[in-house]
Amino acid sequence: MTGPESEGNQVRRAVCPGSFDPITNGHLDIIARASRLYDVVHVVVMINQSKKGLFTVDERIELIREVTAEFGNVQVEAYHGLLVDYCKQRDIPAIVKGLRAVSDFDYELQMAQMNNGLSGVETLFIPTSPTYSFLSSSLVKEVATWGGDISHLVPPVVLDALKGRIGKA
Repeated sequence: MTGPESEGNQVRRAVCPGSFDPITNGHLDIIARASRLYDVVHVVVMINQSKKGLFTVDERIELIREVTAEFGNVQVEAYHGLLVDYCKQRDIPAIVKGLRAVSDFDYELQMAQMNNGLSGVETLFIPTSPTYSFLSSSLVKEVATWGGDISHLVPPVVLDALKGRIGKA
């Protein structure tokens, strides 16, 4: 074995969770930045049975794998359940979340405190790039539905997938 584990060093792992329906350039920015800070970044598509996504979970996983392949240290999978259970099962001590605005912080702080209280898992917040501070998957889908230009908001492969699904993107 080569790399950090073979040298007796602990591999630094973090998780970037989300619904990623679809993954946007804002998500990708946070994942890229996390991939520079950690040895392995687990991008986890959290499954919420009560939400009907535009893309299936498998489609989202494939899109994420395609747009994160260049990083070399990103693993992508889906999970149904508590994120802290995912972290405990894989010995992941950190959750990385992007913050767009103060309103995100209010909600994410509560989640971070709950997750830490349940399991000791820490949450690290990365402020989004100002370029993407307004961006959300919901907004991308809405603009695409009405035929607006989203080409600067999502990776090309996601744009193509949206065009195929919505027809107007």
